[in-house]
Amino acid sequence: MISNYLKFLAHQLKGWPQQNYYLFFFSLGCQVMTLVSAPITWVTVITFIGTTLGVLCVLAINAAKSVNGFLGILSAICFIIAGFSAKNYLSIVEQIAYVITLDLPVLLSANWNVNMASKIRKFNARSWSIAILATVLVYLISGYLIGTLTDDPRPWIDAISFSISLTAGVICFLRFNNQYFWWLASGLAQLVLWFVSYQQGSATLAMAVNSSIYLINDVLAFTISPWYNERERQRLSKEEAAYAKKLGLE
Repeated sequence: MISNYLKFLAHQLKGWPQQNYYLFFFSLGCQVMTLVSAPITWVTVITFIGTTLGVLCVLAINAAKSVNGFLGILSAICFIIAGFSAKNYLSIVEQIAYVITLDLPVLLSANWNVNMASKIRKFNARSWSIAILATVLVYLISGYLIGTLTDDPRPWIDAISFSISLTAGVICFLRFNNQYFWWLASGLAQLVLWFVSYQQGSATLAMAVNSSIYLINDVLAFTISPWYNERERQRLSKEEAAYAKKLGLE
């Protein structure tokens, strides 16, 4: 059973929209150039590994593939190290929250893993209200606490990124396609955070480049991803159902 499950996860790296693969290799090229254009240190190497795995993770989510759980945990470890080095403490909490609210549940939930594309949902008016209110509350509370309790030099910018990203992770696990409005806003907030951190000498440019790749991925999601593209969702749903049945996971 375990071997079948591992085969299933390996299968999750296949069948993505072609644009996802193109974006990954474009991102990889950008990150390699960023890595070799500056002095190579243990922080830049860890960041390179994390950004590469992170892009794979968000592309897997885009393609409605549950392998994002493993990729998310591995990239989170690298991003936590990068966040600590830059003193962006809420980015650390953000990664831990991803692991707890998204990555581990995805790995442990058979219901999420098997033919996830067929279970995609949309917000109603109540869902919109709850998600927006939750984002604002987390922003206010986290910004105040991190500014008061730590030496984070950018507490409110950090808090914007954290609050939007945390809400997006929860929405993603609940299988609402509206998550991509939050991911898009999160990408913008993270781009600002890591670019300011880079300008202030607290982080490498790789994290800002990574955030820009996330933004491109989020835009793609509204067009080619099974989360929004009905034809792609039906194709993927049939393919995943057949493969899961073959491995006895249904």
